[in-house]
Amino acid sequence: MPLSTPVDREHIHTRTVECRGYRRADGLWDIEGHLVDTKTYGFDNQDRGRVEAGEPVHEMRLRLTIDDAFLIHEAEATTEYGPYRICGDIAPNFALLKGLTIGPGWRRGIQAAVGGTKGCTHLVEMLGPMATAAFQTIWPFNAKRRQRPEGQRPAMMGTCHAYAEDSAISRRLWPDYFDTGKTEAEPSADQDA
Repeated sequence: MPLSTPVDREHIHTRTVECRGYRRADGLWDIEGHLVDTKTYGFDNQDRGRVEAGEPVHEMRLRLTIDDAFLIHEAEATTEYGPYRICGDIAPNFALLKGLTIGPGWRRGIQAAVGGTKGCTHLVEMLGPMATAAFQTIWPFNAKRRQRPEGQRPAMMGTCHAYAEDSAISRRLWPDYFDTGKTEAEPSADQDA
């Protein structure tokens, strides 16, 4: 279902963030992020001269190489376009993400390694969607390779509305862990993801 019809308006800015997950031949995973900001109008920039409409104001890429446990083995960043000449100078600092694990404490670790003046706001912002892309890439492969130990609650349970302990989806997927305290209606087939 689309959003409601907006009032008359003028398009000014577009930010595109694309994340891709790759399985590598060596058993590790590459999660790559690409961020582009554009304006619908041109403007003068002291460091770059004129930035025309549709030309990137920001264009940055980030690659995390991680293992099945979401431990970062390598991190690499580039800034192709930024508003200032010095923007790309900070990209090598993102190698400091090596050794962090995507999971509990992730945001704290990012801030300690590349937060504030130690990094780039836009590259740091991209790490959120990249973490989600990592889970979406790796989780299905890990789940296929191992069975959940008997009596262990499903890790996905309780992580969102659909997987709430008392949802119809949880009842269907994990009946042994379903909270019978309250129930909701089963969604129709065209609503079920």
